[in-house]
Amino acid sequence: MADKTILLVDDAAFMRMMLKDILTKNGYNVIGEAENGLKAIERYKELNPDLTILDITMPELDGIKAAKAIKEADDSALIIMCSAMGQQAMVIESIQAGARDFIVKPFQADRVLEAVKKVVG
Repeated sequence: MADKTILLVDDAAFMRMMLKDILTKNGYNVIGEAENGLKAIERYKELNPDLTILDITMPELDGIKAAKAIKEADDSALIIMCSAMGQQAMVIESIQAGARDFIVKPFQADRVLEAVKKVVG
């Protein structure tokens, strides 16, 4: 588990901080962060993480478009989407874009960990 690397992408720094806290306390290695979809694609190519956790609503490029671009660059990329909006359409769109799971804000630590474990072990 400790060898699993994660890239966190959210335009809100405090959200990245909360996620990082949950993940590192549970033995995951957060190797990078990005604040928008364009940076996410860049950082993904640079870091090649085991998992990318992407927020949907972000400036520059939204999470769904970023997920599609990451999957185009690397078909085996593992992605979990997160959003404050628990809208069914967003979930479906995320899954179609290649996401393996979807977590809703505010983050529940056990739900985050359950999603991460399910996707990367």
